[in-house]
Amino acid sequence: MNAVVISVIVMLLLSLLRIHVVVALAVGSLVGGLLGGLSLNETVQVFTDGLGDSASVALSYSLLGAFAFVIGKTGLPDLLIQSVIKLSSKKDEAQSKKKLKALVIILVLIMACFSQNVIPVHIAFIPILIPPLLKLFNELQIDRRLIANVLTFGLIAPYVLLPVGFGQIYQGIIVENMALSGLTVNPSDVPMAMMIPVIGLAAGLIISVFVSYRKPKIYQNVQEFLQAEAKINKQDIVFAILSVLIALAIQLYLDSMIFGALAGIATLYLSRTVKGKQGDEWLTQGMKMMAFIGFVMLSAYGFANVMRATGDVEALVDHAAVYIGNQQWLGALIMLLVGLLVTLGIGSSFSTVPIIATIFVPLCVELGFSPMATIALIGTAGALGDAGSPVSDSTLGPTAGLNADGQHNHIWDTVVPTFLHYNLPLIVFGWIAAMIL
Repeated sequence: MNAVVISVIVMLLLSLLRIHVVVALAVGSLVGGLLGGLSLNETVQVFTDGLGDSASVALSYSLLGAFAFVIGKTGLPDLLIQSVIKLSSKKDEAQSKKKLKALVIILVLIMACFSQNVIPVHIAFIPILIPPLLKLFNELQIDRRLIANVLTFGLIAPYVLLPVGFGQIYQGIIVENMALSGLTVNPSDVPMAMMIPVIGLAAGLIISVFVSYRKPKIYQNVQEFLQAEAKINKQDIVFAILSVLIALAIQLYLDSMIFGALAGIATLYLSRTVKGKQGDEWLTQGMKMMAFIGFVMLSAYGFANVMRATGDVEALVDHAAVYIGNQQWLGALIMLLVGLLVTLGIGSSFSTVPIIATIFVPLCVELGFSPMATIALIGTAGALGDAGSPVSDSTLGPTAGLNADGQHNHIWDTVVPTFLHYNLPLIVFGWIAAMIL
């Protein structure tokens, strides 16, 4: 049996059994390494070497968590909540809550979509903006699994469909790797080819909003994270907004979340919005809030490094080709499932495309798929698993924001809901795209 398949299954089963995902990744790495022909010492060494690749990512999220927590103490979140509530009529309380709930969902969706293309900061906005809104979510009794699905849709659909920001990078990877494998395509064809798969993502979002999680769900207000300031200081609000803008500008200019967060924190210290020992305590609590995502990202890089070292990722793709024969419908389905499995383990659609394109392109040509259908298969196979993977930042980001008060489980409240609502429709609509394009 293929080592990658076994290790991913072990990791997923342990995660579903509520074994901590970091432990699940470490155990899955050991199993995969040993089955893939590595010795115990080699497996440990390769896993350890992989940890260093994500050190900057872990530090980035830790500092963003600290910055977000301090922003939450300035009174800016309370002002934001009050402003949103005022946008809703108070004459009919029930109707008012419905309007406000709809408005909140739309605003979260817009923020998530903009983070991929308009202001390409990816998940960096989540720890800053989502934890302060938890009190409003609680008041409206919004099921946080719904918000997790809304965030994940906004983190994936824009880069899959639109050739701007992260979309330009992802679609560029598809075009480049298809060319390296012998099939040259026009970059402008990628958005057209990915339109049908994105319809699948949209269908999953609609089902999530109007069917799966439309019922109210009650959460407790946890004072450590959600207590409102007795008084809103206008000067603190001004410097809080300024710090966010400075953090964003530095992040975009230097392409560094680390120095963006540091710039925001420095602004709050220099303006005396944050003072001495109190500020130190707040920063520490904020770092604790994001420690989970940092450790998971570290472990995920080690896991992916072991999977690559076994050589069984390429073997998995080769074996899939043997079973397909000349059947287009079966070939499309198997290629999508291989993409799902690889991305679930690696946690990155961007890293999956170069791995699968080498085999998928000649296989698609042999089976008679058009260039557009080939784009759809590779693009969809790469995106599959980004939603629903325990180690993807598209699931870790939403969890980091929604679990700030400890009431949102990563596996059962983010991973499973996003897997069901996005990966399953992506398989169906990706297969349809391959058959009709």
